Amino acid sequence: MDITKKISDKDLKAHIEATIPDFHAARLKSLNDLKLRELLRTKNPYLYRAKNILLASELVQVFLLARLSSQEEGIFGTFLEQLAIFVAEKACKGRKSGIKGIDIELEKDGVLHLVVVKSGPDWGNDSQVDKMRDYFKTAARTLRTNARQRPLICINGCCYGRTTKEDKGDYLKLCGQSFWEFISNDPELYKRIIIPIGYRAQERNDEFAISFAKVVNQFTKELTEEFCFPDGGINWDKLLEFNSKRPVPKPLKKLGSKKK
Repeated sequence: MDITKKISDKDLKAHIEATIPDFHAARLKSLNDLKLRELLRTKNPYLYRAKNILLASELVQVFLLARLSSQEEGIFGTFLEQLAIFVAEKACKGRKSGIKGIDIELEKDGVLHLVVVKSGPDWGNDSQVDKMRDYFKTAARTLRTNARQRPLICINGCCYGRTTKEDKGDYLKLCGQSFWEFISNDPELYKRIIIPIGYRAQERNDEFAISFAKVVNQFTKELTEEFCFPDGGINWDKLLEFNSKRPVPKPLKKLGSKKK
């Protein structure tokens, strides 16, 4: 008989309030550790030239926002994965898996479920999905060598979004409400977690906004000094050379040559 129970609002609140600061701290560290030259090397100058950006400060801001947006998705994904493990442990006696590539092991109705947690439904390309499939296959082979063999189902759990087809043949893809209900037996859990996630959000985001403004001001100063003309216009040629110019190849050493 499966042992399940509904997670209380108190337990949810306590866990989220203890772990959400890690997200904000990692987000702030990612901003403060960034260097202008690193930022300029990783963004597409052609895109922003096509948008006719004329202000150095605006160029810095759009570069920063694009960079931070992609990083935040990964940082917050770690938080959601930890939350999903907590929910599965608390509600269904699930556990964090020790198998490579698998996040949660959960037994329901005599069936062992191997769960890989992702933030949203569009998390990877074909090769990344194939890699997840390989993790499932390897885990299944490992578990089937154990003395106690049980029926096994593999699940890709996505913390938000929807999918039109859950059955992918060799695994199930559960998104949003379906995923949270599966690991908690509570169809409303996907909505219950949204309030505590906002814990001290205003305070944390005010702190982030102050740091963001400082970085924008500092990067604008550096960009103006290094990649603008004396009259203040953005020197797109110089910026593009820094971003994309082919490096000068090092001269090849002749075979058999001796150091002097």
